[in-house]
Amino acid sequence: MKLSDYARQIGVTYKTAYLMFKRGELDAYQLPTGTIIVNEPAAPDVGQGVALYARVSSHDQKADAQRQLERLRDYAAARGYKVSTEVVEIASGLNDQRPKFGRLLTDTDIQMILVEHKDRATRFGFAYIALLLQAQGRQIEVINETDTQDELVDDFVSLITSMAARIYGRRSSRQRSERIRACVEQVYQVEG
Repeated sequence: MKLSDYARQIGVTYKTAYLMFKRGELDAYQLPTGTIIVNEPAAPDVGQGVALYARVSSHDQKADAQRQLERLRDYAAARGYKVSTEVVEIASGLNDQRPKFGRLLTDTDIQMILVEHKDRATRFGFAYIALLLQAQGRQIEVINETDTQDELVDDFVSLITSMAARIYGRRSSRQRSERIRACVEQVYQVEG
């Protein structure tokens, strides 16, 4: 299909699709006339499962998780994917003990996992996950690549986000424990 049709199908501007072509992110070629033709991606067979995975960090972001899921559904429908599973998980991207995501990774009936951004799957080590799935004949597909051209910048942003989450998480935990201690001391003083 023409690059303009492809851009319309996946919901991006022609310029974005052209930049994707220039970066080599598309299975496409250019005709002598200048027209860019994109080879249509092969949709997974009907018997193969496609899972949609949306993740948010806290319960007050549930609405964002539903919006992620809607965007994933639209993308899968535009590509002709047959969705077999939809998973929403509330957990930190730094937490590597996410049971729902772990089940998707180990379920060999799931041939493709769709995520909106890399950080929805994991903050660090995304390439390892993709490589291991590829070795099994499976894949993880990111529908919204927002990385900069500089990997160092991306790594730095992930690192700062990670450290900030840990610092604020500890602070929150410390504040909760201080409140509990104050309540216990208050009860002890009243009874004692």
